[in-house]
Amino acid sequence: MAKKTAPLLPRTELRLQQFGERLRLGRLRRRLTGKQVAERAGMTPVTLRSLEKGSSGVTIGAYLAVMQVLGAENDLDLLLKDDPLGRSLQDAALPKRSRVTRQVALPAPTRDASTSAHAEKTDSTVAGNWTADDTFVSTDTLTALIDIPAPGKKRPAR
Repeated sequence: MAKKTAPLLPRTELRLQQFGERLRLGRLRRRLTGKQVAERAGMTPVTLRSLEKGSSGVTIGAYLAVMQVLGAENDLDLLLKDDPLGRSLQDAALPKRSRVTRQVALPAPTRDASTSAHAEKTDSTVAGNWTADDTFVSTDTLTALIDIPAPGKKRPAR
């Protein structure tokens, strides 16, 4: 065990004690003695007792060794999996989007008789008034902006 440990907040100490208690209950549910778990985890029974009491002087490696003996080592993967605080801090550091919109004049696409009326309607509303904002743009709208030949027809030479 470490000779000197960093001071923990009372709330954090309580959580560590609760974690140690859960490990003790897991051992008892599996009908394992303290001596058996300590031996399999490679520690002394005294260290196991300190761990089950939630001592902050016990290394995390010792906690993981006991979790491994109990078959609960995969529970470690659940720690910080969602990380709401970290995501909030990360999102706060992202650059803010400005609401300035620009209008870009696009050339009107050429059409043949096989083009649908929906695409023509979409083209007339979008081609002259394209704005860079967050609005949803359908695939029909996007294809109306690009000269895509009908199936079976060749693309015109440029």
